[in-house]
Amino acid sequence: MAYYWLGIAIAIATAVVVIVEGGEGNVTYDGRSLIIDGQRKLLFSGSIHYPRSTPDMWPSLIAKAKEGGLEVIQTYVFWNLHEPQPGEYDFSGRYDLVKFLKEIQAQGLYACLRIGPFIESEWTYGGFPFWLHDVPGIVYRSDNEPFKFYMQNFTTKIVNLMKSEGLFASQGGPIILSQIENEYQNIEKSFGERGPPYVIWAAKMAVELETGVPWVMCKQTDAPDPVINTCNGMRCGETFTGPNSANKPSLWTENWTSFYQVYGGEPYIRSAEDIAFHATLFIAKNGSYINYYMYQGGTNFGRTASSYMITSYYDQAPLDEYGLLRQPKWGHLKELHAAINSCSKTLLEGKQRNFSLGLLQEAYVFEEEEEDGGCVAFLINNDGRKNANVQFRNMSFQLLPKSISILPDCQNIIFNTAKVNTEYSKRSITTNQVFDEVNEWEEFKDVIPNFSDTSLESDTLLEHMNTTKDESDYLWYTFSFQPNSSCSEPVLHVVSFAHVAHAFVNNIYAGGGHGNHDVKHFSIDIPIELNDGINNISILSVMVGLPDSGAFLEKRFSGLAAMEIHCNGMELYNFTNNYTSGYQVGLLGEQLQVYKEQNSETATEWTKIDISNKKPLTWYKRVFDAPMGNDPVALNLSSMGKGEAWVNGQSIGRYWVSFLTSLGNSSQSLYHVPRSFLKISENLLVLVEEFTGDPLQISLNTISVTNLNQPISYHYNTIHS
Repeated sequence: MAYYWLGIAIAIATAVVVIVEGGEGNVTYDGRSLIIDGQRKLLFSGSIHYPRSTPDMWPSLIAKAKEGGLEVIQTYVFWNLHEPQPGEYDFSGRYDLVKFLKEIQAQGLYACLRIGPFIESEWTYGGFPFWLHDVPGIVYRSDNEPFKFYMQNFTTKIVNLMKSEGLFASQGGPIILSQIENEYQNIEKSFGERGPPYVIWAAKMAVELETGVPWVMCKQTDAPDPVINTCNGMRCGETFTGPNSANKPSLWTENWTSFYQVYGGEPYIRSAEDIAFHATLFIAKNGSYINYYMYQGGTNFGRTASSYMITSYYDQAPLDEYGLLRQPKWGHLKELHAAINSCSKTLLEGKQRNFSLGLLQEAYVFEEEEEDGGCVAFLINNDGRKNANVQFRNMSFQLLPKSISILPDCQNIIFNTAKVNTEYSKRSITTNQVFDEVNEWEEFKDVIPNFSDTSLESDTLLEHMNTTKDESDYLWYTFSFQPNSSCSEPVLHVVSFAHVAHAFVNNIYAGGGHGNHDVKHFSIDIPIELNDGINNISILSVMVGLPDSGAFLEKRFSGLAAMEIHCNGMELYNFTNNYTSGYQVGLLGEQLQVYKEQNSETATEWTKIDISNKKPLTWYKRVFDAPMGNDPVALNLSSMGKGEAWVNGQSIGRYWVSFLTSLGNSSQSLYHVPRSFLKISENLLVLVEEFTGDPLQISLNTISVTNLNQPISYHYNTIHS
């Protein structure tokens, strides 16, 4: 142990402060922390993604984060939103990154900009614009010249935009950190000899952009100097192997406050106590920056969610999807931040010691060397079953199970991670209106294309994503054939690498099926009826978001892999290869953009709803008035099946309430309608329903939170809804 502390002392004595060149407001770092304007900083940060909320929501979200004790707001940059076509850029509305960062600055906070530009983030295609797929010879995220060209172009575009607005800290702006790449080490070995050179190139490219602030690479233990390697996960105090240089600080870029949720999956509930325990442990082990991912998750509007992801994102974060406080998580962490900040000077300047207090108990102590210097102690009980009595500095302390007590003066406990004093809150849903008036609804049944209706033909099955170019979730596969008279008990057999398939025989719905997040393909066998003459088979392949992770995204295959008709259980018609099929991208209603206000009356012929004759692939529309007040608004779509919904021409996301969890629940039935999407009256609601959901049971709701009126304490790992 003496040699261990001697080594630590030598490392500290020889550490060199790394200075990132800049103008006013230099950001530097050394082996202990970031140093801003010459001051060491111990920082709590939170992820809030600008396109997952609206500009009207940004000031409130940032203010609540600040009130919760955060000093930094962290966000990804979303390449596919900002460059939908090569060289064509969009920074308007929800995509106004500059406005978002200036709001952060106006409220006195710092920003961490994770440019990526690969982000994963449960975002479709990991944030890549799909046009990259068609660049000749491209291999994403590798030592590949075409990819590096476009990656550097976009990264430079963002950096130059930030510089032009004076947003880097070196210019007096809020950005103190930037990130290049994202969790690359997870897939680096897949690229063989083209992996390590790419890491070196990406780091060098970023540093040479001269932002005046440090760059980080998360989950990249070999991040090249001066780029800082950081940790992502739920337990970085236990799992992080540390900075790869004694001159770099220990940073945690993703402390997962919950976890993403998929259709068919139950929500993952991470308790306030668990988050606080591991955040405190990281600080006790010399951590100096913790970012909560997510601090507010928000909404995957439109078609931005990746494969099988629900539209609501990290709703269990300290701020929920609507921006409301989720207690006790928000309040408990606020108390933690206050406790740490009350003794941050000693934590940053003191000498750290660690020693045992028992079999499963230990202490981390920070002491300043001056005679009257401060002393801070973290008393840790790693026993998750029972209290522990320990002796520390000739005093007795009782430690709660699986907890850390913070003593800012090494004498008095001011915070314990397992003791929650914040009132527990409950989300309340108030029904404003049920849309059950038959006369208010109109419908339009989409057209089922046959082979003769299609202009795109191929004698091999086309891959879904490369055919749609991500312009739609939907791709029609069609073919015509005449069976032999001996074909009895025909069964349509389909194998798909997409997510959903709907089969129509002679324009009549025959059946369908779907996969799930954890399988790569699924198959369906549907008994069908055939005519003696020509039969038209139309199969609608559906993607619910594009993949967002893994190596070789550009090579992923989706869509139908096999189409067969089995007769008599023996005879086989194979339409997979060497048989010409016709294709149509998207639904007719999408092509006509019937969800837009200016097209809703003229694009096609709507009729009064006929609830007794519900059919798949039906569009529904009606108008409604906005609820009074300022509470968040949501549509309850629990009576629907699967599809997408638009309000005043803006997509509020995909819905799939019919995909039940193993416990028989819908993964999501409430769908956020931001107030900024609404007018006072005459709001147009349009839905496309793939199954036979009942729009007459849709309700318009307002969301609020109420407290239980008394502080209650929860034990570690208690789960709440």
